[in-house]
Amino acid sequence: MASTIFIQSSFPGKYLNKSLNTHFVPSFKLPVSLSFKPRTAFQNRFSVRAGLIEPDGGKLVDLHVAEPERELKKREAASLPRVKMTRIDLQWVHVLSEGWASPLTGFMRESEFLQTLHFNSLRLGDGSFVNMSVPIVLAIDDSQKERIGESNRVTLVDSDDNPVAILADIEIYKHPKEERIARTWGTTAPGLPYVEETIKNAGNWLIGGDLEVIEPIKYHDGLDRFRLSPVELRQEFERRNADAVFAFQLRNPVHNGHALLMTDTRRRLLEMGYKNPILLLHPLGGYTKADDVPLSWRMKQHEKVLEDGVLDPETTVVSIFPSPMHYAGPTEVQWHAKARINAGANFYIVGRDPAGMGHPVEKRDLYDADHGKKVLSMAPGLERLNILPFRVAAYDQTQGKMAFFESSRAQDFLFISGTKMRTLAKNKENPPDGFMCPGGWKVLVEYYDSLTPSDNGRIHEPVPA
Repeated sequence: MASTIFIQSSFPGKYLNKSLNTHFVPSFKLPVSLSFKPRTAFQNRFSVRAGLIEPDGGKLVDLHVAEPERELKKREAASLPRVKMTRIDLQWVHVLSEGWASPLTGFMRESEFLQTLHFNSLRLGDGSFVNMSVPIVLAIDDSQKERIGESNRVTLVDSDDNPVAILADIEIYKHPKEERIARTWGTTAPGLPYVEETIKNAGNWLIGGDLEVIEPIKYHDGLDRFRLSPVELRQEFERRNADAVFAFQLRNPVHNGHALLMTDTRRRLLEMGYKNPILLLHPLGGYTKADDVPLSWRMKQHEKVLEDGVLDPETTVVSIFPSPMHYAGPTEVQWHAKARINAGANFYIVGRDPAGMGHPVEKRDLYDADHGKKVLSMAPGLERLNILPFRVAAYDQTQGKMAFFESSRAQDFLFISGTKMRTLAKNKENPPDGFMCPGGWKVLVEYYDSLTPSDNGRIHEPVPA
């Protein structure tokens, strides 16, 4: 498999003067003029061209050790100081190893960490930028730092002490937790799920370096066949002769409103001149908060959506995105978009409050619902990605199906919130016909039924789907 290594170096200090640009894609006919006016008026030209978008940095990194060298690396790993990783750390090793964060070659050193926090981007050796909005870092505590001593290589092990990777040419630096939280989430309010899970009790040091991953990460949960790497996805898109790839990120079950958005996007791309646009239906597969539907149940539901013909299997690729979820709104949605560039997507569907959540303390949304799509349209390093904003879909009571909302007849539409959907499923009640395919809804009911309180009043852990 072809790969390239991104050489770590100090980044040039010169400022590149670049005019503000945005990249929403409107409807429908060619040629298309793109325009968005945050402060100044301007125009961009859009053209249809064949071939997949290039990954950030020009080539995908592949951080796996070549198979003939694995036994040698295992022996070396046994001789090095060890750093035990959490489940989420392992997910980040997975993300890095397959090139989702290209051109990163490992956990961030301090220069990369600071650029990510302050600029949401990394400057490459040639002076160009790539987007990078969330820190991908590994925390260690004082005792681990002391054990590492003067070694410039460490072994990363999983919770069972199995060697996973070697981290080479390491750099250890302070973990500024408060600044990291404030700049990533825009608040230091207590109760942020990823912070509570990963940062609050983490060590006071960060360790960066180049990853040498001994073997591909596998979870043996029955879902590994869905975990296609960026290289594998690109191969699949090429096999299907895709001339455009549009990505849909989700961490919830698919209802017919989602399906309407996805099928309408394909229609728009065909009208723009593309011959075979392919949908990447890409559920997030890393850490999610406790009240989200678990991955195994979501994947079962997604399969039913395709089986029931709501989405066309011939023009849809379903795969798992291995990243953990931050719930960091406009900051995180840039990461979601950037990673899909590396997988070959040149269009990205973005909706209301992407990667957002309710405020952990106050009764309001943490982020403005429109800021995610606005930020994406202007984000440094994402200029090559075409942003496709959602049209609002709701249940049209006159047609008995999900349809695009029309303000002129607002009284005909019913908005079924996620809370309402969960309540119906928990009570084993059916939503209005046409809201979700029957097979998909049955999976959702089965999931919530698995959470039914036992006789002693405790909620059972959800059983795997």
